[in-house]
Parts: sequence; C-alpha cells; structure tokens
Amino acid sequence: MNQNVTLSIFEIVGSRLCVASDDGQKVYERISTALKEGRSVEISFMNVASLTSAFLNAAIGQLYSSFTEEHIRANVRVVGTQPDDLALLKRVVDTAKDYFKDPAVFKDATRDMIGDADEQ
Repeated sequence: MNQNVTLSIFEIVGSRLCVASDDGQKVYERISTALKEGRSVEISFMNVASLTSAFLNAAIGQLYSSFTEEHIRANVRVVGTQPDDLALLKRVVDTAKDYFKDPAVFKDATRDMIGDADEQ
C-alpha cells in the first residue's frame, strides 16, 4: 500500500506564515500518520511566504525521533520551497539528525552553556 500523499503546508496551517511550533506539530502529525500507514509523502510549500526554524523543527525535524533517516529519505519529498527556505530546512534536518543520534550530548552542552540550576 505504498501510495503517495501530497500534504499542502498552506492548507494544513491555514496561513502563508508558518512560524509557530504548534502549527508545525499539526504538520508533523499528518506526515507521521502517512508514514506509519506505509505511504510516501510529498510536502508542498507552495503559497508559503515565511518559515521559521521553530516551525520546521516541529514539522520536519521531529520526524527523526520516530523514523530512520533512510526511511525519511526514501519516503518524504519536499516541493515548492524557496532557496532560502531550503537552506533553513537543511540546517534543521542536520541538527535533528545529530540531536536524535545522541540527545544527551545536546542536553549536556546546553546545561554547560546556561549553567546548572542547582548551582545558583
């Protein structure tokens, strides 16, 4: 049942502005459901005017917590992005892959950077 499904970010969010992580979560849930059903997903960014890393982390980066990189590469395709948005998406994906490989390293680095709450 490897059917292709196209998800329009504009239609899911209901706006040309894709900036909130809550909206990204809605997108993630739709992508995740389709992948779990054995479908390939085409994610369309047509009519989207603005993207933030918070939105993309929730919508796309989070996929790496549930699916392997190989599965995502084989079954997720992005269309209709602007070059700047594609560069931002690449940074989000690279960070997500590193984070989900070893979350403890990121947590330790963050703790070292901001200091441990117990030290105050």
